[in-house]
Amino acid sequence: MVPRTRAWPVIAAGGAAMSIVLSGCAGWGGGASSGGGTDSISVLMVNNPQMVDLQQLAPQFTKQTGIKVHFTVLPEDDLRDKASQEFSSQAGQYDVASLSNFEIPIYAKSKWVAPLSDFVANDPGFDQDDILKPMTQALTVDGKLYGEPFYGESSFLMYRKDVLAAKGITMPAHPTWPQVADIAAKVDGAQPGMAGICLRGQPGWGQVFAPLTTVVNTFGGTWFTKDWQAEVDGPGFTKATNFYVNLVRAHGEKGAAQSGFTECLNDLTQGSVAMWYDATSAAGSLESSDSPVKGKIGYAPAPVVLTKSSGWLYTWAWAIEQASPRKEAAWKFISWASSREYEELVGKQLGWSRVPAGKRASTYVNPDYLKASSAFAKPTLEAISSADPLNPGVQPRPAPGIQFVGIPEFTNLGTEVSQDVSSAIAGKMSVAQALKRGQQRADDVAADYRKRAGE
Repeated sequence: MVPRTRAWPVIAAGGAAMSIVLSGCAGWGGGASSGGGTDSISVLMVNNPQMVDLQQLAPQFTKQTGIKVHFTVLPEDDLRDKASQEFSSQAGQYDVASLSNFEIPIYAKSKWVAPLSDFVANDPGFDQDDILKPMTQALTVDGKLYGEPFYGESSFLMYRKDVLAAKGITMPAHPTWPQVADIAAKVDGAQPGMAGICLRGQPGWGQVFAPLTTVVNTFGGTWFTKDWQAEVDGPGFTKATNFYVNLVRAHGEKGAAQSGFTECLNDLTQGSVAMWYDATSAAGSLESSDSPVKGKIGYAPAPVVLTKSSGWLYTWAWAIEQASPRKEAAWKFISWASSREYEELVGKQLGWSRVPAGKRASTYVNPDYLKASSAFAKPTLEAISSADPLNPGVQPRPAPGIQFVGIPEFTNLGTEVSQDVSSAIAGKMSVAQALKRGQQRADDVAADYRKRAGE
């Protein structure tokens, strides 16, 4: 997850947006419109590496089905702006979009995306039962499925096995946060310039609050109670945030208040930190053939305190716009792009380390994939399988989500509070001050939901 700071919904897409058009085979053309025929579809897609691979392989889908695909590919923030504009207006410009498990349930409740349950029922070859249960659950609203995952992730603790071993430290099979803090103190400075741990401090609801909200959950805190009472300055939230801020200030990376996923990945790769708690998707880079730490990293479950697990759940998934007149063709594309066969295609043509994993159980019994990902495949599967977006903490929640609260207002709320937490990490304000301000913002959101419930 990376920062998402746009208001919701937005009026217009960002000016930096650009359309990337395929020219790999005849008939793949420019613009978002697919011309209205059933032999072509338009796909709005984020510009992540896995999607770039999809563009490269998509001509084979056209060869199999006769359906041409027109891609509009945008950076993540621009994609979210464009998708919000498009789906809220139901303009019908796009048939399929890559959306996350944050947007899809919200869009489903607004009837902006089409249910997929009937398509799945009529396409047994897709094998919905093979999709990991937490992914299906996160994309289901009121018993109907609205998205299919392209790839998914959870979170876990990554650590330098050699550094811990040199200190005589054994990582517990299921570490607690106090144990991790103790280890961080012992390995801080183990090598010249090496910090004990890297934790995101960069502002953004998808930056610092991706890991921090999982810490809040397992410390017994929550953003909101089930009946929409704000708890940002509550005991659990306060204890977790103090712990997180104190840990990263005492034994964390340099420039922690500006560090996000990319910075922490670089720090662990270059030997600047001994541990890192973050997305399971990072493991592919750490274990790539050109990584200086390949083979040196151990992977442990997300640390806990009061809960049995605490890893987050995230997926880039496919959804069909309700206004699309080409839903059958759109489903054929989704069925292909999220299939076992597509993973085989990626593995054989581009390499097994580039498979968009984290969504199917069958991926984790595929010997070719396991050979390429032996260091992290099992911990990743266990992390995803143990994630429960409906019950991530010790108390009932009013909305789904582990590292986020599944309501439109969280994009602004989470980002605003994150700015103060980052200031606390930088030593510019206290945690108590940050959470007091956050409580006021959260209560404004909660009051609106309480009012709706009373109407």
